[in-house]
Amino acid sequence: MKPKLSDPRQSQEYFDKKLSFSTGPVELGKWIKDKEDIVIVDVRAKEDYEKGHIPGAISLPMGSWATPEGLAKDKINVVYCYTQTCHLAASAALEFSAQGYCCVELEGGFEGWKNGGLQIEGAGARKHPAAAHAK
Repeated sequence: MKPKLSDPRQSQEYFDKKLSFSTGPVELGKWIKDKEDIVIVDVRAKEDYEKGHIPGAISLPMGSWATPEGLAKDKINVVYCYTQTCHLAASAALEFSAQGYCCVELEGGFEGWKNGGLQIEGAGARKHPAAAHAK
């Protein structure tokens, strides 16, 4: 398929919506550092969460979405799954939004977070590289 020139107005609308409902690992890392009032939601399998997760994240695997304990209706709930191509986070955000929760999806998922060298909690935890030099 050949590339086609899009309508700039439609492009603006698309990216405005995308920025309203997604965030990246660097931005989320800044929100965590700045102690923003958010809920970080890991929707991967419980055993994967236990191996390692984003600091402060709660675990809500697929079977628990009908009664999402730990989410907050007065905060942004940042939802993530495995990778950029995994649709668990989008599916969870759709379910949570239908229940009245404000959600954004972490682009890149946990893999994007790890590949950014950001801190991980859990059994496979590692400190942020800057933390090792801060002694």
